[in-house]
Amino acid sequence: MRKIKILFICHGNICRSPMAEFVLKDMVKKQGMGDFFQIASCATSTEEIGNGVHPGTKKKLAENGITVKGKTAVQIKKSDYDTYDYILAMDERNIVNMKRIIGDDKKNKVSRLLDFTSHPRDIADPWYTGNFDITYQDIVEGCEAFLQHVLG
Repeated sequence: MRKIKILFICHGNICRSPMAEFVLKDMVKKQGMGDFFQIASCATSTEEIGNGVHPGTKKKLAENGITVKGKTAVQIKKSDYDTYDYILAMDERNIVNMKRIIGDDKKNKVSRLLDFTSHPRDIADPWYTGNFDITYQDIVEGCEAFLQHVLG
């Protein structure tokens, strides 16, 4: 069976997208499906490239038994569009910025993570809000809904 390839996107790849990456990895691992997924995350900007995950994200994930060991920020590349089946942004601005790099979404791979929920919306950036709890809750909600969508 071919792996389902998912790429999470946010502005800097230090808060929301790595949180989503490691939350979803944890979910599929706990369901015994880790081998069926390839999950990663990237930034639209170059501001944080090479930097580690934000301490607020690390702390929130650690509270839930999830580690982000070894993760550093990377930027999305045009070739990522062909590599991944789903490219899930945290907000509408991420999609605008991402399309400057990948071009048009001709295969409808791009959406916001929370578009899979019954309440589609942007996920607020905790870099600005300081509220990693709400971001975590939104990401868990989005990842659960996304998994339901993928697994049917």
